[in-house]
Amino acid sequence: MKFTLTREALTAGLQQVQNVVSTRTTLPVLSNILLKAEAGGVRLTATDLDVSVQCLVAAEVAEEGGTTLPARRLFSIARELPSSDVSIDVTDKNVATIRCGQYVSKIVGLPHEEFPPLPKLETAKSYTVPQQVLKDALKKTSYAISSDEARFVLNGLLFAFRDGKLTVVATDGRRLALVDHALELAPEQEISVIVPAKAINELGRLTSDEGDVTLKISNNQASFELNNAVLVTKLIDGNYPNYKQVIPGDAKERVSLERDTFLHSVRRVALLTSEKSNSIKLVFTKNNLDMQANSPEIGEAKETLAIKYTGKDMTIAFNPEYLQAPLRNLADDEIFLDLIDEMSPGVLRTKGTFLYVLMPMRINY
Repeated sequence: MKFTLTREALTAGLQQVQNVVSTRTTLPVLSNILLKAEAGGVRLTATDLDVSVQCLVAAEVAEEGGTTLPARRLFSIARELPSSDVSIDVTDKNVATIRCGQYVSKIVGLPHEEFPPLPKLETAKSYTVPQQVLKDALKKTSYAISSDEARFVLNGLLFAFRDGKLTVVATDGRRLALVDHALELAPEQEISVIVPAKAINELGRLTSDEGDVTLKISNNQASFELNNAVLVTKLIDGNYPNYKQVIPGDAKERVSLERDTFLHSVRRVALLTSEKSNSIKLVFTKNNLDMQANSPEIGEAKETLAIKYTGKDMTIAFNPEYLQAPLRNLADDEIFLDLIDEMSPGVLRTKGTFLYVLMPMRINY
């Protein structure tokens, strides 16, 4: 096997796949990346048996073939090479010689036959979504995925293809983020699946603002095809909670807030919270919002914002990190905070289809 490609193409390709590689594995070949040289370029594949990523890198192929090389070491070398063409020549014994400018190195690999094949999805349901829409949905929801392994069905993102739309949902039981996107669906295409967090993280790296992504779902697996790359993942088996039941009914008060101003105010006040006193209090009075934090062992902070508010006086407390998370991941200048009372969940909304349900905290001060 022998091929030549630019250092930039090699590095970009390795960046797309190498995060999937497990650092702890009982199968040595899973620490490697599969390289297959074929007409038109080189296919790079990495897997941990749950999530697999493959991409095609442009290259001049002099001799077709395949091998597997240590992922971390290959990426480290590629990153340090000068900006020049890179030639990789692999012997029958899987020894790869890498040449770039005056640099030469040899790496010992493993036979490509030992590498697990990319799963094939038979009789899959297929969907096409603009990449920009998917990228936006992941950004606005994925931070709310639970990391509690005891509630494994929450360790991923729900993709619900129903009622003429794709609904993407994440929750950890204390907050819920949701985005809708209108989509033409035939009755037989209606399905709900849970995509694990690791696959969601990789998908976020692969998506761009242009083109479409083709999503295929079959039994317990899903694939995402985009930008000369494909990601295949096992799905989380289980029933996702009924997220519609979590969304409160009509709000009694709707507060319009300037997102960036509100975010920075919350961030400043939250500097005076602690593990024991991890809440920020929002005090609403006529045309005024006071944000307060009080930690007896640290100190206290307060910041005031002038807002349009004519409802009854209300005080509600939230976890400051949970309050900041959606604000950091939205691009809208204006957001809306819907409130019912001090003990009911607050709902952050935008003018689009995004909503974020946040459970209040008990006020101890």
